[in-house]
Amino acid sequence: MNAMLSSYLMLAAILFCVGLYGALSKKNAVVVLLSVELMLNAVNLNLVAFSKYGAAPALTGQIFALFTMAVAAAEAAVGIAILIALYRGKATVDVTQMDEMKH
Repeated sequence: MNAMLSSYLMLAAILFCVGLYGALSKKNAVVVLLSVELMLNAVNLNLVAFSKYGAAPALTGQIFALFTMAVAAAEAAVGIAILIALYRGKATVDVTQMDEMKH
């Protein structure tokens, strides 16, 4: 394995772990959304690293990374819209208080 590939994979693993910790342990909904974005960026880093330094270098990983960025942008827009709607109803961004559904 290439030394550059292993360093990119290590950085992506660290970013993913930090994002996973933030998504599972924080109570602020904005921090949870940012943590999910951090995990998606770690996946993008893996895709681009394997695209450049993998066994068969091609543009496929970079194209998938672009699609992932588009999905992440849509996810952020929908997530912020849902968060604003919940904030208007509950007046808080604490995810532990957002566990009730309307009937």
